[in-house]
Amino acid sequence: MRVKNSVIVITGASSGIGRATALRCASRGASLVLASRGTKALEAVARECRKRGAKAVAVATDVTDPAAVENLAARAVAEFGRLDVWVNNAAVGAFGRLLDVPPADFQRVLDVNISGYVNGARAALARQTAQGSGVLVNVASVVGETPLPYSAAYSITKAAVRSLSVSLRSELALEGLSGVDVCTVLPATIDTPFYQHAANYTGRRARALPPVYTPERVARAIIKVIEHPRREIVAGGPVARLLVLQHRVTPKLVEGSVARQVDKKQLPRRKSAAVTPGNLHRSSESIRKGSVSGGWHGRRGTARRRFFTAAAVAGAVMAAGRLRGRQAY
Repeated sequence: MRVKNSVIVITGASSGIGRATALRCASRGASLVLASRGTKALEAVARECRKRGAKAVAVATDVTDPAAVENLAARAVAEFGRLDVWVNNAAVGAFGRLLDVPPADFQRVLDVNISGYVNGARAALARQTAQGSGVLVNVASVVGETPLPYSAAYSITKAAVRSLSVSLRSELALEGLSGVDVCTVLPATIDTPFYQHAANYTGRRARALPPVYTPERVARAIIKVIEHPRREIVAGGPVARLLVLQHRVTPKLVEGSVARQVDKKQLPRRKSAAVTPGNLHRSSESIRKGSVSGGWHGRRGTARRRFFTAAAVAGAVMAAGRLRGRQAY
């Protein structure tokens, strides 16, 4: 599968990872069908995609509505004749202790992040299996491997997304449908407006938990699995990949460390915030204009990490050189 000339549907396209992915796919020559609840921000990203030379259609969609998601898939086929790639990306979150998050809000997170992905998978796979080719990309999270305190609903959904992908791959394999791939992308902490948009019942202001990476990094990972399908890929630096691996070896140690970091850095007690349902029941554009970045300095942080990594590598090379020099004498 090549991104160029492919027909790609992206949910949650109005901001963050979805918006970054739409813009990158547009630059690569894809035909795009973009979905989110908010029409203004969605139309804005569609215009940006067209400026990059891509064909882009905006379809306001609530992914929890099966009929609306079916209409989204049908629109892609009506506009472009087929459906090559579907990116399940729309997601919401809620910060708070289990006992503090209202049941309706907890359920809403499950509905969007699990049922929304199921609806997308149904609509996409029905068409991709019929045409004999296609890629379904489910954007999950490293939180699906290492769940966080005060984020039970979100953590549950991201683990569920990983399970959904495994089940779908198994079904396709048993049916002998080798031309259709299901891939899972696990972003680390990403610099998006998610933390401003999420519901919050902690009384503390939510922040991105370092290290923070850019949405463009996830967009590149999504394009990578579209063009070279893989079962699962972590979108983030070595720290994120190491965290996933380490959790499988020493889960108690990792969970304790991560919990302390969340309590200290993601939800610092010195930063208060009003209780809010966030964008659970209304589009995020009514809270903040759609954007790729959330202002968490992901690009600057990435550049800093690259600098120190390069410096460390250079130091190691120099040290090895000196050691060889001494050994030569």
